[in-house]
Amino acid sequence: MAVQWTKDLSVGVAFIDEQHQTWFKKANDLFEAGMKGKARDNIFQMLEFLDDYTKTHFGDEEKYMLQIHYPEYGIQKSLHTGFINELAKLKKEFEQSGGNVVVIINANQMVVDWLVKHITVQDKKIGEYVKRLGK
Repeated sequence: MAVQWTKDLSVGVAFIDEQHQTWFKKANDLFEAGMKGKARDNIFQMLEFLDDYTKTHFGDEEKYMLQIHYPEYGIQKSLHTGFINELAKLKKEFEQSGGNVVVIINANQMVVDWLVKHITVQDKKIGEYVKRLGK
């Protein structure tokens, strides 16, 4: 199931919203590659990119939260670590399955659900905090 970033997912912090948009695009590209039966190597490269991008995004977001003294930093950090671990499991499962694209298709729901829930429940709080700071 592909999902698109929409304005209602906006956090209100420009760089976070831009990174989220890229994240959704890459997750959708990965899903589409699985649906279209793309080559295993192509899918693995996309999965690697998504994993790297996720780590970069989380690192940028965490650095920003520390800069603004965001009070729920620890919660966010823990959730980010959990998601990175889930992506690592997905990559391992894909490798162990011999490149079975069904693994990617089935995992897409987990990724999409996590992204949407995390942004709407957790990341939007960052934007609200920033507004209260007047930044």
